[in-house]
Amino acid sequence: MIEYEPALDGVFHALSDPTRRAMLRALSIRARSVGELAAPFDITLAAASKHIRTLERAGLVTRTVQGRTHLCALAAAPLAEADAWLRGYSRFWDARPAARETLLQQEDDADATRGDHVGTSS
Repeated sequence: MIEYEPALDGVFHALSDPTRRAMLRALSIRARSVGELAAPFDITLAAASKHIRTLERAGLVTRTVQGRTHLCALAAAPLAEADAWLRGYSRFWDARPAARETLLQQEDDADATRGDHVGTSS
């Protein structure tokens, strides 16, 4: 029987999109408004809000309202759960360090090509 882990499924779904991953990276530095999270991308505030709602449903982001400003902050606990699940496969990667390095380099190259990064300026 297959065991489903809805919380973990939501985390991996949220992480499956490069825009949402970049938003999480930005939030790992500091809390940001919806406008600040949307700024690096060619998307509307409504589209940014949809991405943020997906992150909220996964438990990765909390949002507080201060007047007209919606401030988002990282909630990292679900990432720790995902990390723990992934670590279950560490024997595979430990036995194949060259494959791991190649995969990580390909991911870095793809991120750089897409511009999938967020600056650290305030």
